[in-house]
Amino acid sequence: MPKITTRQYDAEAFNSLCQCGMSPVLARIFSARGIENSEQLETELIRLIPFGQLKNIDQMAVLLADAIATEKRLLIVADYDSDGATACAVGIRILRKFGANVDYLVPNRFEYGYGLTPEIVQLAHSTKQPDILITVDNGIASVDGVLEANRLGMQVLVTDHHLPGDELPDAIAIVNPNQSDCPFPSKNIAGVGVIFYVMLALRAELRQRGTFSEHLKEPNLASFLDLVALGTVADVVKLDSNNRILVQQGLQRIAKGRACAGINALLQTARRDYQKISTYDLGFMLGPRLNAAGRLDDMSLGIECLTTDDQAYANEIAQQLDALNRQRREIESTMQESALLMLDEALKSQDDEITAAYSLCLFDQQWHQGVIGILASRIKDKYHRPVIIFAPGNANEIKGSGRSIPGFHLRDALDLVAKRHPELILKFGGHAAAAGLTIRAEHFESFCNAFEQAAQALLTPADLTRVIETDGDLEADEINMQLAESLTRQVWGQGFPQPTFNAQFHVESQRIVGEKHLKLKLIKLESSDNEEINPSPRTVYDAILFFHNEPLPDTINAVYRLQINEFRGKETLEFLVDHWS
Repeated sequence: MPKITTRQYDAEAFNSLCQCGMSPVLARIFSARGIENSEQLETELIRLIPFGQLKNIDQMAVLLADAIATEKRLLIVADYDSDGATACAVGIRILRKFGANVDYLVPNRFEYGYGLTPEIVQLAHSTKQPDILITVDNGIASVDGVLEANRLGMQVLVTDHHLPGDELPDAIAIVNPNQSDCPFPSKNIAGVGVIFYVMLALRAELRQRGTFSEHLKEPNLASFLDLVALGTVADVVKLDSNNRILVQQGLQRIAKGRACAGINALLQTARRDYQKISTYDLGFMLGPRLNAAGRLDDMSLGIECLTTDDQAYANEIAQQLDALNRQRREIESTMQESALLMLDEALKSQDDEITAAYSLCLFDQQWHQGVIGILASRIKDKYHRPVIIFAPGNANEIKGSGRSIPGFHLRDALDLVAKRHPELILKFGGHAAAAGLTIRAEHFESFCNAFEQAAQALLTPADLTRVIETDGDLEADEINMQLAESLTRQVWGQGFPQPTFNAQFHVESQRIVGEKHLKLKLIKLESSDNEEINPSPRTVYDAILFFHNEPLPDTINAVYRLQINEFRGKETLEFLVDHWS
């Protein structure tokens, strides 16, 4: 059973926000998320961290400007997820606006795997003949790939945001906020954000050189923030203040009808109203459709969708991506069913060993390599353990995708395993919350044991209990449309969670809608002075509980979000129930 706690907030920050005219409930919410003054919530572009704070960015801008001036052939090597696809699209679109000769190549995950490998370098050399390779959302760990590029006479520019290993690649320039001695304060920027910053620096360099003219007009780079917002949200990076500016500005462009053809097509396919675009739409509607290309087919399809200006062509590709996403969901459902059965059988036969374990590693010969990350996330959510799911890879190898819980840095844990058992992991990389790796099939059991040892060393029993943080209770006069509208206008996401509240309710009525959801009428219960529940008549609130069609008891403790429900042109306040007990 999850533990429900209330987020703590800083009293000094709370008072400061209230003195600025903010309501106490909003001041409580924002101060609990580290906001100390109202300026931190402002999202004007002028508040972006200056690009000059990124290590090596001026050097890279000069190199790119020289390459454009001498008509060098540039090739962007992208990653096959949403961040990589949007980063590639940003690079392609802007570099072409700058007059560059640029193309792209994205590795097929099933043939080449992740990153700038020697094999993908050789493919680039034989098929594209580039002078310069530019990595986006990858490259910081591509030591061997960069060596191969250098051997073949190609220069490499690395733009990435992943954590570096012990050795950096021998590229002519590396821009990554997470490399040592980089003063850029937003270490959470996504790969698409990094390449966008590089393009800002390049524009400044070209402007200084007097490159722009009647024939080559200076582009407004803010017009590409729709792509930056999509990649940032879909990559689930922490939405610090700088990322919130990038996302909010991108959302505003989309809402005004200024998105690129590909994003418009994806929204149309997902049946979402662009005028009411939110981070939810980017993360749960557009991101999965774009990711489906890299998971099941080839991310070139997604990149084509984001780089074309032909709306009809974009619509056609979006339909293909939607079909791939439906196929992905079917595969995921089958895999999840078999994984849960596997765990259920283990639980029955091994005396509750799963709940005693600190980690979970699963492998099935029939599982699809492109979907294991999603499955890992689902199993992690159910069991609240670090999870790594493996599927068949190249000959005698299996590829794993992991998802982690708070307090367990997944990449660091894999690094610990690699140091203790150098023979087990062929390669790995990632973040605190997600990582990927490749091992030999015969080492699966040994890896499971080594990973479990690392988990037991780095986690405590308390870490294994899921904690649901809420923003506490709301007074009756605080539950209103005004608060719901204020919350809707904000950018919420990873590291800056959407506010949730919890209270005890009497279930006045409940009915099934859409065969699998509960439509509820709830009455908030208050404790009387003698601590008995007082069920006297109070305001009745509409609520929805998704994917649950079993009757609820008369009284529940609910964790809920405020949302505005629109039906037949009428807007009403509604609770979205996330958890109940």
